[in-house]
Amino acid sequence: MNEEVFFPDDKFIISKTDKKGNVTYGNELFVSISGYGTQEIMGKPHSILRHSDMPKIIFKKLWEELQAGREIFAYVKNKTKDGNYYWVIAFVTPSYDHKGNLLEYFSVRRKPEKSVIKNIIEPLYKELLSLENKGGVSASSTYLNSLLQTKGMTYEQFIFSL
Repeated sequence: MNEEVFFPDDKFIISKTDKKGNVTYGNELFVSISGYGTQEIMGKPHSILRHSDMPKIIFKKLWEELQAGREIFAYVKNKTKDGNYYWVIAFVTPSYDHKGNLLEYFSVRRKPEKSVIKNIIEPLYKELLSLENKGGVSASSTYLNSLLQTKGMTYEQFIFSL
């Protein structure tokens, strides 16, 4: 357990959730890498895949962007049913009907560069988690916002710069 699971560079993990984040669709790769059966994961909160190494601030930022009607990219460490994990760079976007009403969220995830995970994302997430453990999400938010301000970048620009 707690071993990294890999998927092919040229494959994409695709899923959809309802407005509350419950899984409504997953492609074959989503289902197989998660370790859950199709019927087992459908209707469950997508957060069932949330790894404990993930800082809450990243999901807070993700939901803030989505609820504002904007798409977002983020590096995410997911856990499998059996306790292993896999890294993705996730693109998540809200989907609307022809009248502009929110229908669902659509996510396409691809395999990230290993060097980016090892040299940038893991140390950053470790620091954010440490801050959250000491001072809550507000502490990690302050740190992340300060980092972005120092770099003169938005969160999205930072992600694209990696």
